Amino acid sequence: MASELTKKQSNGSDTAIYSSQKVLEQRDKFRHYTSEAIDHTALDLAPETLLKMYENMLLQRRFEERASQMYGKQKIGGFLHLYIGQEAISTGTANAINIGQDSVITAYRDHGIGLALGMSPNECMAELFGRSGGSSKGKGGSMHYFSKELGLFGGHGIVGAHVPLGVGIGFAHKYKEDGGVCIVFLGDGAVGQGAFHEACNLAGVYQLPVVIVVENNQYAMGTAVDRVFAETDFYRHAPGYNMHGALVNGMNVLDVYAAIRDYAEMARNNEPSLLEIRTYRYRGHSMSDPQKYRTKKEMDAKKDEDPIIQLKAYLIDHGLSDHGSLDEIDEKVKKIVMESVEFADNSPHPELSEIYTDVYAGDDYPFLS
Repeated sequence: MASELTKKQSNGSDTAIYSSQKVLEQRDKFRHYTSEAIDHTALDLAPETLLKMYENMLLQRRFEERASQMYGKQKIGGFLHLYIGQEAISTGTANAINIGQDSVITAYRDHGIGLALGMSPNECMAELFGRSGGSSKGKGGSMHYFSKELGLFGGHGIVGAHVPLGVGIGFAHKYKEDGGVCIVFLGDGAVGQGAFHEACNLAGVYQLPVVIVVENNQYAMGTAVDRVFAETDFYRHAPGYNMHGALVNGMNVLDVYAAIRDYAEMARNNEPSLLEIRTYRYRGHSMSDPQKYRTKKEMDAKKDEDPIIQLKAYLIDHGLSDHGSLDEIDEKVKKIVMESVEFADNSPHPELSEIYTDVYAGDDYPFLS
Protein backbone atom coordinates (compact mmCIF):
# COMPACT_ATOMS: atom_id res chain seq x y z
CA MET A 1 0.00 0.00 0.00
CA ALA A 2 1.52 3.32 -1.03
CA SER A 3 2.08 6.00 1.60
CA GLU A 4 -0.29 8.94 1.59
CA LEU A 5 1.41 12.28 0.89
CA THR A 6 0.04 15.35 2.68
CA LYS A 7 1.32 18.91 2.98
CA LYS A 8 1.28 21.24 5.93
CA GLN A 9 1.91 24.96 6.01
CA SER A 10 4.80 25.74 8.37
CA ASN A 11 6.26 29.25 8.68
CA GLY A 12 5.19 30.14 5.15
CA SER A 13 6.83 27.12 3.50
CA ASP A 14 5.46 23.82 2.34
CA THR A 15 6.73 20.80 4.28
CA ALA A 16 6.13 17.33 2.89
CA ILE A 17 4.96 14.87 5.53
CA TYR A 18 4.55 11.21 4.66
CA SER A 19 1.90 9.31 6.55
CA SER A 20 2.71 5.61 6.62
CA GLN A 21 0.27 4.76 9.40
CA LYS A 22 -1.68 2.28 7.28
CA VAL A 23 1.50 0.51 6.19
CA LEU A 24 2.73 0.22 9.78
CA GLU A 25 -0.60 -1.12 10.96
CA GLN A 26 -0.49 -3.73 8.23
CA ARG A 27 3.02 -4.92 9.10
CA ASP A 28 3.01 -4.45 12.86
CA LYS A 29 0.74 -7.38 13.73
CA PHE A 30 2.05 -10.02 16.10
CA ARG A 31 0.56 -13.10 17.64
CA HIS A 32 0.59 -13.29 21.42
CA TYR A 33 0.65 -16.76 22.94
CA THR A 34 -0.14 -15.70 26.46
CA SER A 35 -3.58 -17.17 27.05
CA GLU A 36 -4.07 -18.68 30.50
CA ALA A 37 -7.19 -20.42 29.20
CA ILE A 38 -5.35 -22.46 26.55
CA ASP A 39 -6.57 -26.07 26.54
CA HIS A 40 -4.74 -29.27 25.60
CA THR A 41 -7.75 -30.60 23.67
CA ALA A 42 -7.69 -27.59 21.35
CA LEU A 43 -4.05 -28.43 20.63
CA ASP A 44 -4.83 -32.13 20.00
CA LEU A 45 -2.54 -33.15 22.85
CA ALA A 46 -3.40 -36.47 24.47
CA PRO A 47 -3.34 -36.73 28.28
CA GLU A 48 -0.48 -39.22 27.97
CA THR A 49 1.55 -36.60 26.11
CA LEU A 50 0.95 -34.04 28.84
CA LEU A 51 2.12 -36.52 31.47
CA LYS A 52 5.28 -37.19 29.46
CA MET A 53 5.84 -33.43 29.24
CA TYR A 54 5.50 -33.18 33.00
CA GLU A 55 7.94 -36.04 33.54
CA ASN A 56 10.50 -34.51 31.18
CA MET A 57 10.25 -31.09 32.79
CA LEU A 58 10.77 -32.72 36.18
CA LEU A 59 13.72 -34.68 34.79
CA GLN A 60 15.38 -31.45 33.69
CA ARG A 61 14.73 -29.82 37.08
CA ARG A 62 15.98 -32.75 39.20
CA PHE A 63 18.95 -33.29 36.89
CA GLU A 64 20.12 -29.72 37.29
CA GLU A 65 19.49 -29.64 41.02
CA ARG A 66 21.75 -32.68 41.35
CA ALA A 67 24.28 -31.19 38.92
CA SER A 68 24.43 -28.11 41.15
CA GLN A 69 25.29 -30.34 44.11
CA MET A 70 27.95 -32.18 42.12
CA TYR A 71 29.48 -28.86 41.11
CA GLY A 72 29.72 -27.93 44.77
CA LYS A 73 31.53 -31.24 45.38
CA GLN A 74 33.94 -30.38 42.54
CA LYS A 75 32.81 -33.34 40.48
CA ILE A 76 32.01 -30.85 37.70
CA GLY A 77 34.55 -28.28 36.58
CA GLY A 78 34.45 -25.18 34.43
CA PHE A 79 31.15 -23.35 34.00
CA LEU A 80 27.66 -24.56 34.82
CA HIS A 81 24.68 -22.55 33.55
CA LEU A 82 21.41 -23.91 34.91
CA TYR A 83 18.09 -23.89 33.03
CA ILE A 84 15.90 -24.05 36.14
CA GLY A 85 12.68 -22.13 35.46
CA GLN A 86 12.88 -22.39 31.68
CA GLU A 87 11.88 -26.05 31.25
CA ALA A 88 8.59 -25.23 29.52
CA ILE A 89 10.51 -23.83 26.54
CA SER A 90 12.64 -26.90 25.90
CA THR A 91 9.78 -29.34 26.52
CA GLY A 92 7.20 -27.45 24.48
CA THR A 93 9.64 -27.16 21.60
CA ALA A 94 10.69 -30.80 21.58
CA ASN A 95 7.07 -31.92 21.40
CA ALA A 96 6.24 -29.49 18.59
CA ILE A 97 8.98 -30.41 16.08
CA ASN A 98 10.06 -33.49 14.16
CA ILE A 99 13.04 -34.67 16.21
CA GLY A 100 15.73 -36.08 13.94
CA GLN A 101 14.41 -34.34 10.84
CA ASP A 102 14.51 -30.84 12.30
CA SER A 103 17.59 -29.20 13.79
CA VAL A 104 18.12 -27.34 17.04
CA ILE A 105 21.01 -25.11 18.07
CA THR A 106 21.38 -23.17 21.29
CA ALA A 107 23.77 -21.26 23.52
CA TYR A 108 25.50 -22.50 26.67
CA ARG A 109 22.35 -23.04 28.80
CA ASP A 110 21.76 -26.31 26.97
CA HIS A 111 21.07 -29.10 29.48
CA GLY A 112 17.28 -28.73 29.28
CA ILE A 113 17.23 -28.73 25.48
CA GLY A 114 19.33 -31.90 25.35
CA LEU A 115 17.17 -33.79 27.83
CA ALA A 116 13.95 -32.60 26.18
CA LEU A 117 15.08 -33.83 22.76
CA GLY A 118 15.83 -37.28 24.16
CA MET A 119 19.47 -37.32 25.21
CA SER A 120 19.93 -39.76 28.07
CA PRO A 121 20.61 -38.43 31.59
CA ASN A 122 23.64 -40.74 31.70
CA GLU A 123 25.38 -39.21 28.69
CA CYS A 124 24.41 -35.71 29.83
CA MET A 125 25.74 -36.11 33.37
CA ALA A 126 28.89 -37.86 32.16
CA GLU A 127 29.58 -34.91 29.88
CA LEU A 128 29.31 -32.57 32.85
CA PHE A 129 31.78 -34.77 34.70
CA GLY A 130 34.17 -34.65 31.73
CA ARG A 131 34.04 -38.42 31.24
CA SER A 132 34.31 -40.50 28.08
CA GLY A 133 30.70 -41.70 28.44
CA GLY A 134 29.48 -38.17 27.80
CA SER A 135 27.67 -36.93 24.71
CA SER A 136 30.83 -35.19 23.50
CA LYS A 137 33.16 -37.86 24.93
CA GLY A 138 33.82 -35.69 27.96
CA LYS A 139 35.59 -33.03 25.91
CA GLY A 140 32.79 -30.46 25.69
CA GLY A 141 31.40 -30.14 29.18
CA SER A 142 28.34 -28.21 30.24
CA MET A 143 28.24 -25.80 27.31
CA HIS A 144 28.71 -28.30 24.48
CA TYR A 145 25.99 -30.94 24.27
CA PHE A 146 25.71 -32.44 20.79
CA SER A 147 23.63 -35.22 19.25
CA LYS A 148 23.80 -35.96 15.54
CA GLU A 149 20.92 -38.45 15.79
CA LEU A 150 18.61 -35.97 17.52
CA GLY A 151 19.65 -33.00 15.39
CA LEU A 152 21.17 -31.04 18.27
CA PHE A 153 24.01 -28.92 16.90
CA GLY A 154 25.18 -27.61 20.31
CA GLY A 155 25.64 -25.97 22.96
CA HIS A 156 27.85 -22.92 22.13
CA GLY A 157 29.80 -20.74 24.53
CA ILE A 158 30.30 -17.51 22.56
CA VAL A 159 27.34 -15.18 23.03
CA GLY A 160 25.37 -14.81 19.80
CA ALA A 161 28.00 -16.48 17.61
CA HIS A 162 25.90 -19.60 17.04
CA VAL A 163 22.94 -17.70 15.55
CA PRO A 164 24.58 -17.43 12.07
CA LEU A 165 25.37 -21.16 12.35
CA GLY A 166 21.69 -21.86 12.94
CA VAL A 167 20.69 -19.77 9.94
CA GLY A 168 23.29 -21.68 7.91
CA ILE A 169 21.73 -24.96 9.03
CA GLY A 170 18.39 -23.59 7.87
CA PHE A 171 19.99 -22.77 4.52
CA ALA A 172 21.18 -26.40 4.30
CA HIS A 173 17.66 -27.67 4.95
CA LYS A 174 16.31 -25.48 2.16
CA TYR A 175 19.15 -26.41 -0.22
CA LYS A 176 18.65 -30.13 0.38
CA GLU A 177 14.86 -29.83 0.25
CA ASP A 178 14.61 -32.28 3.14
CA GLY A 179 11.62 -30.62 4.80
CA GLY A 180 13.54 -29.82 7.97
CA VAL A 181 13.61 -26.56 9.89
CA CYS A 182 16.14 -25.16 12.35
CA ILE A 183 15.10 -23.83 15.74
CA VAL A 184 17.71 -21.32 16.90
CA PHE A 185 17.73 -20.46 20.61
CA LEU A 186 19.55 -17.50 22.12
CA GLY A 187 19.36 -15.48 25.30
CA ASP A 188 18.16 -11.91 25.59
CA GLY A 189 21.72 -10.66 26.09
CA ALA A 190 22.70 -11.97 22.65
CA VAL A 191 20.20 -9.63 20.96
CA GLY A 192 22.80 -6.90 21.39
CA GLN A 193 25.34 -8.78 19.28
CA GLY A 194 25.75 -7.78 15.66
CA ALA A 195 25.88 -11.43 14.58
CA PHE A 196 22.27 -11.85 15.69
CA HIS A 197 21.04 -9.03 13.46
CA GLU A 198 23.17 -10.10 10.51
CA ALA A 199 21.78 -13.62 10.80
CA CYS A 200 18.19 -12.36 11.01
CA ASN A 201 18.76 -10.30 7.90
CA LEU A 202 20.05 -13.31 5.95
CA ALA A 203 17.13 -15.42 7.13
CA GLY A 204 14.76 -12.79 5.77
CA VAL A 205 16.67 -12.20 2.54
CA TYR A 206 16.82 -15.89 1.64
CA GLN A 207 13.49 -16.80 3.27
CA LEU A 208 15.04 -19.68 5.19
CA PRO A 209 13.24 -22.37 7.20
CA VAL A 210 14.29 -21.08 10.62
CA VAL A 211 12.56 -20.11 13.83
CA ILE A 212 14.81 -17.79 15.82
CA VAL A 213 13.83 -17.88 19.48
CA VAL A 214 14.92 -15.33 22.06
CA GLU A 215 14.66 -16.92 25.52
CA ASN A 216 14.16 -13.71 27.44
CA ASN A 217 14.94 -14.54 31.06
CA GLN A 218 15.09 -10.80 31.70
CA TYR A 219 18.61 -10.40 33.04
CA ALA A 220 21.17 -11.66 30.50
CA MET A 221 24.31 -12.09 32.59
CA GLY A 222 23.08 -9.84 35.38
CA THR A 223 21.73 -6.61 33.87
CA ALA A 224 18.00 -6.04 33.44
CA VAL A 225 16.80 -5.87 29.84
CA ASP A 226 15.33 -2.37 30.18
CA ARG A 227 18.73 -0.97 31.15
CA VAL A 228 20.51 -1.98 27.96
CA PHE A 229 17.96 -2.20 25.14
CA ALA A 230 16.07 0.70 23.60
CA GLU A 231 13.44 -1.75 22.32
CA THR A 232 12.65 -4.28 25.02
CA ASP A 233 9.99 -6.07 22.97
CA PHE A 234 12.42 -8.19 20.98
CA TYR A 235 9.73 -9.74 18.78
CA ARG A 236 9.18 -6.29 17.27
CA HIS A 237 12.49 -6.61 15.43
CA ALA A 238 10.87 -9.20 13.14
CA PRO A 239 9.30 -6.90 10.50
CA GLY A 240 12.65 -5.18 9.96
CA TYR A 241 14.00 -8.49 8.68
CA ASN A 242 10.90 -9.50 6.73
CA MET A 243 10.04 -12.19 9.25
CA HIS A 244 6.98 -13.17 11.25
CA GLY A 245 7.08 -12.25 14.93
CA ALA A 246 5.33 -13.38 18.09
CA LEU A 247 5.40 -13.02 21.87
CA VAL A 248 5.11 -16.21 23.90
CA ASN A 249 4.56 -16.96 27.58
CA GLY A 250 7.55 -19.14 28.40
CA MET A 251 6.19 -20.21 31.77
CA ASN A 252 3.35 -22.20 30.20
CA VAL A 253 4.34 -25.30 28.24
CA LEU A 254 1.10 -25.29 26.24
CA ASP A 255 1.71 -21.74 25.02
CA VAL A 256 5.23 -22.70 23.95
CA TYR A 257 4.03 -25.85 22.22
CA ALA A 258 1.36 -23.94 20.29
CA ALA A 259 3.76 -21.22 19.17
CA ILE A 260 6.60 -23.51 18.06
CA ARG A 261 4.17 -25.80 16.27
CA ASP A 262 2.66 -22.90 14.34
CA TYR A 263 5.92 -21.19 13.38
CA ALA A 264 7.77 -24.40 12.59
CA GLU A 265 5.01 -25.13 10.08
CA MET A 266 5.49 -21.67 8.57
CA ALA A 267 9.22 -22.35 8.37
CA ARG A 268 8.55 -25.51 6.35
CA ASN A 269 7.05 -23.15 3.79
CA ASN A 270 10.24 -21.06 3.92
CA GLU A 271 8.70 -18.36 6.09
CA PRO A 272 11.22 -17.46 8.84
CA SER A 273 10.18 -16.02 12.17
CA LEU A 274 11.50 -14.35 15.30
CA LEU A 275 9.84 -15.37 18.55
CA GLU A 276 10.38 -13.82 21.95
CA ILE A 277 9.62 -16.32 24.69
CA ARG A 278 9.51 -14.60 28.06
CA THR A 279 10.68 -16.74 30.92
CA TYR A 280 12.53 -16.51 34.23
CA ARG A 281 15.56 -18.31 35.59
CA TYR A 282 15.45 -19.09 39.28
CA ARG A 283 19.20 -19.55 39.61
CA GLY A 284 22.07 -17.25 38.77
CA HIS A 285 23.61 -16.74 35.38
CA SER A 286 26.16 -19.39 36.36
CA MET A 287 27.19 -21.06 39.59
CA SER A 288 29.45 -18.11 40.47
CA ASP A 289 26.63 -15.54 40.25
CA PRO A 290 25.66 -14.03 43.66
CA GLN A 291 22.45 -12.59 42.09
CA LYS A 292 22.68 -9.21 43.81
CA TYR A 293 20.87 -7.55 40.93
CA ARG A 294 17.42 -8.82 41.97
CA THR A 295 15.51 -8.84 45.24
CA LYS A 296 14.21 -11.73 47.31
CA LYS A 297 10.73 -10.20 47.00
CA GLU A 298 10.93 -10.48 43.21
CA MET A 299 12.17 -14.06 43.39
CA ASP A 300 9.39 -15.09 45.79
CA ALA A 301 6.74 -13.49 43.57
CA LYS A 302 8.07 -15.36 40.53
CA LYS A 303 7.87 -18.76 42.24
CA ASP A 304 4.11 -18.79 41.66
CA GLU A 305 4.81 -18.77 37.92
CA ASP A 306 6.98 -21.91 38.03
CA PRO A 307 6.18 -23.82 34.80
CA ILE A 308 6.30 -27.23 36.53
CA ILE A 309 3.91 -26.13 39.26
CA GLN A 310 1.60 -24.67 36.61
CA LEU A 311 1.52 -27.90 34.60
CA LYS A 312 1.00 -29.96 37.78
CA ALA A 313 -1.99 -27.80 38.71
CA TYR A 314 -3.36 -28.11 35.17
CA LEU A 315 -3.15 -31.91 35.24
CA ILE A 316 -4.93 -32.10 38.57
CA ASP A 317 -7.56 -29.45 37.79
CA HIS A 318 -8.49 -31.21 34.53
CA GLY A 319 -8.69 -34.63 36.16
CA LEU A 320 -5.76 -35.97 34.13
CA SER A 321 -3.78 -37.09 37.18
CA ASP A 322 -3.62 -36.80 40.96
CA HIS A 323 -1.08 -35.84 43.60
CA GLY A 324 -0.14 -39.44 44.35
CA SER A 325 0.58 -40.34 40.72
CA LEU A 326 2.58 -37.17 40.13
CA ASP A 327 4.60 -37.80 43.28
CA GLU A 328 5.43 -41.26 41.92
CA ILE A 329 6.73 -39.64 38.72
CA ASP A 330 8.93 -37.38 40.83
CA GLU A 331 10.39 -40.34 42.72
CA LYS A 332 11.02 -42.16 39.45
CA VAL A 333 12.84 -39.15 38.03
CA LYS A 334 14.97 -38.72 41.16
CA LYS A 335 16.10 -42.34 40.87
CA ILE A 336 17.01 -41.89 37.20
CA VAL A 337 19.07 -38.81 38.03
CA MET A 338 20.91 -40.56 40.88
CA GLU A 339 21.74 -43.41 38.49
CA SER A 340 23.14 -40.86 36.03
CA VAL A 341 25.44 -39.50 38.74
CA GLU A 342 26.67 -43.02 39.49
CA PHE A 343 27.19 -43.70 35.78
CA ALA A 344 29.14 -40.48 35.33
CA ASP A 345 31.29 -41.06 38.40
CA ASN A 346 32.19 -44.56 37.21
CA SER A 347 32.92 -43.57 33.61
CA PRO A 348 36.62 -43.24 32.74
CA HIS A 349 38.28 -40.00 31.76
CA PRO A 350 39.08 -39.62 28.05
CA GLU A 351 42.35 -41.16 26.97
CA LEU A 352 45.16 -38.73 26.17
CA SER A 353 45.08 -40.03 22.59
CA GLU A 354 41.59 -38.47 22.25
CA ILE A 355 43.01 -34.96 22.41
CA TYR A 356 43.04 -34.50 18.60
CA THR A 357 40.09 -36.68 17.61
CA ASP A 358 36.95 -34.85 16.46
CA VAL A 359 39.05 -31.71 15.95
CA TYR A 360 40.59 -32.04 12.49
CA ALA A 361 38.75 -33.42 9.47
CA GLY A 362 41.77 -35.01 7.80
CA ASP A 363 43.67 -37.99 9.24
CA ASP A 364 46.94 -36.65 7.83
CA TYR A 365 46.85 -33.28 9.62
CA PRO A 366 50.43 -32.44 10.73
CA PHE A 367 49.62 -32.35 14.43
CA LEU A 368 48.32 -35.91 14.28
CA SER A 369 51.70 -37.23 13.23
